[in-house]
Amino acid sequence: MSASTRIPPIAQPFVSERAKKTLDQLGEGDQRWATYPAVMESLKTKARQQGLWNMFLPKNHFSQGAGFSNLEYGLMAEYLGKSKLASEKWWSSGAGDPRCSIYLVMGKSDPTNKDPYRQQSVILVPADTPGITVHRMLSVYGYDDAPHGHGHISFKDVRVPVSNIVLGEGRGFEIIQGRLGPGRIHHAMRTIGAAEKAIEWLIARINDERKQTFGKSLSSHGVILEWLAKSRIEVDAARLIVLNAAIKIDQGDAKSALKEIAQAKVLVPQTALTVIDRAVQAYGAAGVCQDTPLANLWAMIRTLRIADGPDEVHLQQLGKRENRARKDAVIEKLNWQQAEAERLLAASGLKLKSHL
Repeated sequence: MSASTRIPPIAQPFVSERAKKTLDQLGEGDQRWATYPAVMESLKTKARQQGLWNMFLPKNHFSQGAGFSNLEYGLMAEYLGKSKLASEKWWSSGAGDPRCSIYLVMGKSDPTNKDPYRQQSVILVPADTPGITVHRMLSVYGYDDAPHGHGHISFKDVRVPVSNIVLGEGRGFEIIQGRLGPGRIHHAMRTIGAAEKAIEWLIARINDERKQTFGKSLSSHGVILEWLAKSRIEVDAARLIVLNAAIKIDQGDAKSALKEIAQAKVLVPQTALTVIDRAVQAYGAAGVCQDTPLANLWAMIRTLRIADGPDEVHLQQLGKRENRARKDAVIEKLNWQQAEAERLLAASGLKLKSHL
Protein backbone atom coordinates (compact mmCIF):
# COMPACT_ATOMS: atom_id res chain seq x y z
CA MET A 1 0.00 0.00 0.00
CA SER A 2 1.48 3.36 -1.02
CA ALA A 3 1.97 6.15 1.50
CA SER A 4 -0.49 8.48 -0.24
CA THR A 5 -3.35 5.99 0.16
CA ARG A 6 -2.93 6.21 3.95
CA ILE A 7 -3.64 9.94 4.16
CA PRO A 8 -6.60 10.36 6.56
CA PRO A 9 -9.83 11.25 4.71
CA ILE A 10 -10.12 14.50 6.68
CA ALA A 11 -6.82 15.68 5.15
CA GLN A 12 -7.31 14.40 1.58
CA PRO A 13 -8.94 17.58 0.18
CA PHE A 14 -5.96 19.68 1.24
CA VAL A 15 -3.23 17.54 -0.38
CA SER A 16 -2.14 18.14 -3.98
CA GLU A 17 -1.32 15.36 -6.44
CA ARG A 18 2.31 16.52 -6.50
CA ALA A 19 2.55 16.15 -2.74
CA LYS A 20 1.04 12.66 -2.95
CA LYS A 21 3.64 11.60 -5.52
CA THR A 22 6.44 12.98 -3.36
CA LEU A 23 5.01 11.19 -0.32
CA ASP A 24 5.11 7.92 -2.24
CA GLN A 25 8.74 8.51 -3.22
CA LEU A 26 9.81 8.32 0.43
CA GLY A 27 9.08 4.62 0.36
CA GLU A 28 9.11 1.91 2.99
CA GLY A 29 11.27 -1.11 3.75
CA ASP A 30 14.24 -1.62 1.42
CA GLN A 31 13.01 1.17 -0.86
CA ARG A 32 14.02 3.73 1.79
CA TRP A 33 17.67 3.08 1.05
CA ALA A 34 17.22 3.87 -2.64
CA THR A 35 15.07 6.95 -2.25
CA TYR A 36 16.54 8.58 0.84
CA PRO A 37 20.08 7.36 1.55
CA ALA A 38 21.95 8.37 4.67
CA VAL A 39 24.64 10.31 2.78
CA MET A 40 22.92 13.41 1.42
CA GLU A 41 25.68 15.66 0.14
CA SER A 42 25.86 14.14 -3.35
CA LEU A 43 22.07 14.38 -3.71
CA LYS A 44 21.63 18.05 -2.82
CA THR A 45 21.92 19.32 -6.39
CA LYS A 46 19.50 16.70 -7.64
CA ALA A 47 17.10 17.50 -4.82
CA ARG A 48 17.05 21.16 -5.80
CA GLN A 49 16.39 20.26 -9.44
CA GLN A 50 13.48 18.06 -8.43
CA GLY A 51 11.95 20.66 -6.15
CA LEU A 52 12.75 18.72 -2.97
CA TRP A 53 14.84 21.37 -1.24
CA ASN A 54 13.78 23.21 1.93
CA MET A 55 10.63 21.12 1.94
CA PHE A 56 9.76 22.35 5.44
CA LEU A 57 9.29 25.97 4.28
CA PRO A 58 5.52 26.38 3.66
CA LYS A 59 4.53 27.71 0.26
CA ASN A 60 2.15 30.36 1.59
CA HIS A 61 4.92 32.03 3.61
CA PHE A 62 8.19 31.31 1.76
CA SER A 63 9.22 31.32 -1.90
CA GLN A 64 12.48 29.45 -1.19
CA GLY A 65 10.82 26.15 -0.30
CA ALA A 66 9.67 23.17 -2.35
CA GLY A 67 6.13 24.48 -2.79
CA PHE A 68 4.38 22.32 -0.22
CA SER A 69 1.98 23.38 2.53
CA ASN A 70 2.58 22.60 6.21
CA LEU A 71 0.01 19.83 5.98
CA GLU A 72 1.62 18.26 2.91
CA TYR A 73 5.12 18.30 4.36
CA GLY A 74 3.74 17.14 7.70
CA LEU A 75 2.44 13.97 6.05
CA MET A 76 5.89 13.38 4.53
CA ALA A 77 7.59 14.04 7.87
CA GLU A 78 5.70 11.13 9.43
CA TYR A 79 7.48 8.74 7.06
CA LEU A 80 10.83 10.42 7.67
CA GLY A 81 10.31 9.83 11.38
CA LYS A 82 9.25 6.24 10.77
CA SER A 83 12.48 5.52 8.90
CA LYS A 84 14.52 7.26 11.61
CA LEU A 85 15.81 9.75 9.03
CA ALA A 86 14.93 13.42 9.49
CA SER A 87 15.34 16.42 7.24
CA GLU A 88 16.27 18.50 10.24
CA LYS A 89 17.40 17.87 13.81
CA TRP A 90 16.31 19.25 17.15
CA TRP A 91 17.81 20.26 20.52
CA SER A 92 20.96 21.81 18.99
CA SER A 93 22.21 23.36 15.81
CA GLY A 94 24.39 20.39 14.79
CA ALA A 95 27.61 22.06 15.90
CA GLY A 96 29.48 18.75 15.87
CA ASP A 97 29.14 18.35 12.11
CA PRO A 98 32.37 19.41 10.34
CA ARG A 99 30.23 20.91 7.58
CA CYS A 100 28.66 23.37 10.02
CA SER A 101 30.38 26.64 9.04
CA ILE A 102 27.89 29.22 10.36
CA TYR A 103 26.14 29.50 13.71
CA LEU A 104 22.76 31.15 14.13
CA VAL A 105 23.14 32.99 17.42
CA MET A 106 20.21 34.62 19.17
CA GLY A 107 21.05 37.02 21.97
CA LYS A 108 19.89 40.19 23.66
CA SER A 109 20.92 43.23 21.66
CA ASP A 110 18.67 45.75 23.44
CA PRO A 111 17.95 44.46 26.97
CA THR A 112 16.40 47.78 28.08
CA ASN A 113 13.79 47.87 25.33
CA LYS A 114 10.33 48.27 26.89
CA ASP A 115 8.97 45.69 24.46
CA PRO A 116 10.38 42.32 25.67
CA TYR A 117 9.81 40.87 22.20
CA ARG A 118 12.16 43.44 20.61
CA GLN A 119 15.16 42.84 22.85
CA GLN A 120 16.65 39.94 20.88
CA SER A 121 18.47 39.71 17.55
CA VAL A 122 19.64 36.80 15.40
CA ILE A 123 23.22 37.04 14.15
CA LEU A 124 25.16 34.95 11.61
CA VAL A 125 28.48 33.95 13.16
CA PRO A 126 31.09 32.03 11.12
CA ALA A 127 32.23 28.97 13.08
CA ASP A 128 35.92 29.91 12.72
CA THR A 129 35.48 33.37 14.26
CA PRO A 130 38.07 34.05 17.02
CA GLY A 131 36.61 33.72 20.50
CA ILE A 132 34.43 30.67 19.81
CA THR A 133 35.23 27.54 21.82
CA VAL A 134 33.54 24.18 21.30
CA HIS A 135 34.10 22.53 24.66
CA ARG A 136 32.46 19.16 24.10
CA MET A 137 29.66 17.20 22.48
CA LEU A 138 26.76 16.41 24.80
CA SER A 139 24.99 13.06 24.75
CA VAL A 140 21.26 12.41 24.85
CA TYR A 141 20.56 9.48 27.19
CA GLY A 142 23.98 8.16 26.19
CA TYR A 143 23.58 8.70 22.43
CA ASP A 144 26.07 11.18 20.97
CA ASP A 145 24.20 11.62 17.66
CA ALA A 146 27.47 11.80 15.71
CA PRO A 147 28.39 13.49 13.47
CA HIS A 148 25.54 15.93 14.02
CA GLY A 149 26.36 16.42 17.67
CA HIS A 150 25.05 18.64 20.43
CA GLY A 151 27.71 21.14 21.31
CA HIS A 152 28.67 22.96 24.49
CA ILE A 153 29.92 26.24 23.00
CA SER A 154 31.11 29.50 24.53
CA PHE A 155 31.54 32.91 22.90
CA LYS A 156 34.14 35.30 24.33
CA ASP A 157 34.67 38.74 22.74
CA VAL A 158 33.43 37.39 19.41
CA ARG A 159 33.20 40.14 16.76
CA VAL A 160 31.25 40.05 13.49
CA PRO A 161 30.06 42.82 11.13
CA VAL A 162 26.79 44.48 12.04
CA SER A 163 25.56 43.41 8.59
CA ASN A 164 25.42 39.84 9.96
CA ILE A 165 22.24 40.67 11.88
CA VAL A 166 19.34 38.85 10.22
CA LEU A 167 16.45 41.10 9.05
CA GLY A 168 17.47 43.83 11.50
CA GLU A 169 18.09 44.52 15.17
CA GLY A 170 15.37 43.45 17.57
CA ARG A 171 13.68 40.97 15.23
CA GLY A 172 15.12 37.82 16.77
CA PHE A 173 11.95 36.75 18.56
CA GLU A 174 9.95 37.30 15.37
CA ILE A 175 12.38 35.17 13.34
CA ILE A 176 12.58 32.30 15.81
CA GLN A 177 8.87 32.15 16.52
CA GLY A 178 8.14 32.21 12.80
CA ARG A 179 10.03 28.94 12.45
CA LEU A 180 9.22 27.28 15.78
CA GLY A 181 5.48 27.02 15.08
CA PRO A 182 5.72 25.06 11.80
CA GLY A 183 8.84 23.33 13.12
CA ARG A 184 6.90 21.89 16.05
CA ILE A 185 4.42 20.43 13.57
CA HIS A 186 7.21 18.77 11.60
CA HIS A 187 8.72 17.33 14.80
CA ALA A 188 5.29 16.08 15.81
CA MET A 189 4.68 14.28 12.52
CA ARG A 190 8.10 12.65 12.63
CA THR A 191 7.18 11.58 16.15
CA ILE A 192 4.01 9.99 14.78
CA GLY A 193 6.25 8.06 12.40
CA ALA A 194 8.39 6.88 15.32
CA ALA A 195 5.26 5.73 17.16
CA GLU A 196 4.15 3.80 14.08
CA LYS A 197 7.55 2.12 13.96
CA ALA A 198 7.14 1.11 17.62
CA ILE A 199 3.73 -0.40 16.82
CA GLU A 200 5.31 -2.45 14.03
CA TRP A 201 7.91 -3.79 16.46
CA LEU A 202 5.20 -4.54 18.99
CA ILE A 203 3.22 -6.52 16.42
CA ALA A 204 6.35 -8.42 15.38
CA ARG A 205 7.07 -9.33 18.99
CA ILE A 206 3.64 -10.55 19.98
CA ASN A 207 3.45 -12.75 16.87
CA ASP A 208 6.86 -14.34 17.37
CA GLU A 209 6.06 -18.04 17.80
CA ARG A 210 9.20 -18.53 19.88
CA LYS A 211 7.91 -16.20 22.58
CA GLN A 212 5.19 -17.72 24.72
CA THR A 213 4.02 -17.10 28.27
CA PHE A 214 1.81 -19.50 30.22
CA GLY A 215 1.75 -21.77 27.20
CA LYS A 216 0.28 -19.18 24.86
CA SER A 217 1.65 -16.70 22.33
CA LEU A 218 1.79 -13.08 23.46
CA SER A 219 -0.95 -12.17 20.98
CA SER A 220 -3.32 -14.50 22.84
CA HIS A 221 -3.16 -12.47 26.03
CA GLY A 222 -5.84 -9.85 26.51
CA VAL A 223 -3.57 -7.28 28.12
CA ILE A 224 -1.19 -7.38 25.13
CA LEU A 225 -4.04 -6.92 22.66
CA GLU A 226 -5.25 -4.03 24.81
CA TRP A 227 -1.81 -2.40 24.49
CA LEU A 228 -1.99 -2.75 20.73
CA ALA A 229 -5.56 -1.44 20.50
CA LYS A 230 -4.82 1.56 22.72
CA SER A 231 -1.69 2.34 20.73
CA ARG A 232 -3.66 2.31 17.47
CA ILE A 233 -6.34 4.62 18.88
CA GLU A 234 -3.87 7.02 20.48
CA VAL A 235 -1.58 7.36 17.45
CA ASP A 236 -4.49 7.90 15.05
CA ALA A 237 -5.98 10.55 17.35
CA ALA A 238 -2.61 12.28 17.76
CA ARG A 239 -2.09 12.36 14.00
CA LEU A 240 -5.38 14.20 13.50
CA ILE A 241 -4.38 16.75 16.15
CA VAL A 242 -1.19 17.48 14.19
CA LEU A 243 -2.88 17.63 10.80
CA ASN A 244 -5.50 19.98 12.21
CA ALA A 245 -2.72 22.31 13.41
CA ALA A 246 -0.98 22.14 10.03
CA ILE A 247 -4.20 23.06 8.21
CA LYS A 248 -4.79 25.95 10.61
CA ILE A 249 -1.28 27.32 9.91
CA ASP A 250 -1.75 26.93 6.16
CA GLN A 251 -5.03 28.83 6.30
CA GLY A 252 -3.49 31.69 8.29
CA ASP A 253 -0.11 31.65 9.98
CA ALA A 254 1.61 30.20 13.03
CA LYS A 255 0.29 32.97 15.27
CA SER A 256 -3.30 32.17 14.35
CA ALA A 257 -2.74 28.52 15.27
CA LEU A 258 -1.11 28.89 18.69
CA LYS A 259 -3.73 26.75 20.40
CA GLU A 260 -3.54 23.95 17.85
CA ILE A 261 0.29 23.98 17.81
CA ALA A 262 0.41 23.75 21.61
CA GLN A 263 -2.02 20.84 21.59
CA ALA A 264 0.17 18.92 19.14
CA LYS A 265 3.41 19.88 20.88
CA VAL A 266 2.19 18.50 24.22
CA LEU A 267 0.08 15.52 23.16
CA VAL A 268 2.17 13.84 20.46
CA PRO A 269 5.46 13.20 22.33
CA GLN A 270 3.59 11.93 25.38
CA THR A 271 1.52 9.62 23.19
CA ALA A 272 4.58 8.32 21.32
CA LEU A 273 6.49 7.70 24.55
CA THR A 274 3.57 5.67 25.90
CA VAL A 275 3.39 3.58 22.72
CA ILE A 276 7.16 3.03 22.61
CA ASP A 277 7.15 2.03 26.28
CA ARG A 278 4.55 -0.67 25.60
CA ALA A 279 6.75 -2.10 22.86
CA VAL A 280 9.76 -1.98 25.19
CA GLN A 281 7.77 -3.84 27.84
CA ALA A 282 6.84 -6.53 25.33
CA TYR A 283 10.51 -7.08 24.44
CA GLY A 284 11.78 -7.02 28.00
CA ALA A 285 15.56 -6.61 28.22
CA ALA A 286 15.85 -6.57 24.42
CA GLY A 287 13.72 -3.44 24.38
CA VAL A 288 16.25 -1.38 26.33
CA CYS A 289 19.41 -2.47 24.50
CA GLN A 290 20.82 -1.93 21.01
CA ASP A 291 19.17 -5.05 19.57
CA THR A 292 16.01 -3.06 18.75
CA PRO A 293 15.56 0.62 17.81
CA LEU A 294 13.11 1.15 20.67
CA ALA A 295 15.56 2.56 23.22
CA ASN A 296 16.92 5.04 20.70
CA LEU A 297 13.40 6.03 19.64
CA TRP A 298 12.43 6.66 23.24
CA ALA A 299 15.55 8.77 23.89
CA MET A 300 14.95 10.93 20.81
CA ILE A 301 11.27 11.47 21.47
CA ARG A 302 11.80 12.23 25.17
CA THR A 303 13.80 15.34 24.22
CA LEU A 304 10.74 16.79 22.47
CA ARG A 305 9.01 17.34 25.80
CA ILE A 306 11.79 19.88 26.43
CA ALA A 307 12.77 21.13 22.97
CA ASP A 308 11.01 24.20 21.55
CA GLY A 309 9.65 24.97 25.02
CA PRO A 310 8.83 22.48 27.82
CA ASP A 311 5.36 20.99 28.08
CA GLU A 312 4.62 23.00 31.21
CA VAL A 313 5.04 26.32 29.37
CA HIS A 314 2.74 25.27 26.54
CA LEU A 315 0.15 23.94 28.97
CA GLN A 316 0.22 27.17 30.97
CA GLN A 317 -0.22 29.32 27.86
CA LEU A 318 -2.90 27.01 26.47
CA GLY A 319 -4.80 27.16 29.75
CA LYS A 320 -4.55 30.96 29.85
CA ARG A 321 -5.85 31.29 26.29
CA GLU A 322 -8.70 28.87 26.89
CA ASN A 323 -9.74 30.67 30.08
CA ARG A 324 -9.41 34.14 28.55
CA ALA A 325 -11.33 33.19 25.43
CA ARG A 326 -14.27 31.50 27.15
CA LYS A 327 -14.66 32.75 30.70
CA ASP A 328 -16.94 35.70 29.91
CA ALA A 329 -19.24 33.64 27.69
CA VAL A 330 -19.43 30.79 30.23
CA ILE A 331 -20.20 33.12 33.16
CA GLU A 332 -22.77 34.98 31.08
CA LYS A 333 -24.42 31.68 30.17
CA LEU A 334 -24.56 30.54 33.80
CA ASN A 335 -25.98 33.86 34.95
CA TRP A 336 -28.62 33.71 32.23
CA GLN A 337 -29.56 30.16 33.23
CA GLN A 338 -29.93 31.19 36.87
CA ALA A 339 -32.00 34.25 35.99
CA GLU A 340 -34.19 32.21 33.66
CA ALA A 341 -34.71 29.54 36.34
CA GLU A 342 -35.76 32.21 38.87
CA ARG A 343 -38.13 33.75 36.33
CA LEU A 344 -39.82 30.43 35.55
CA LEU A 345 -40.13 29.56 39.25
CA ALA A 346 -41.59 32.99 40.03
CA ALA A 347 -44.12 32.54 37.23
CA SER A 348 -45.26 29.37 38.97
CA GLY A 349 -45.30 30.98 42.40
CA LEU A 350 -42.20 29.14 43.56
CA LYS A 351 -38.80 30.18 44.87
CA LEU A 352 -35.34 28.77 44.22
CA LYS A 353 -34.03 27.02 47.36
CA SER A 354 -30.31 27.07 48.03
CA HIS A 355 -28.72 23.76 49.02
CA LEU A 356 -25.57 25.36 50.41
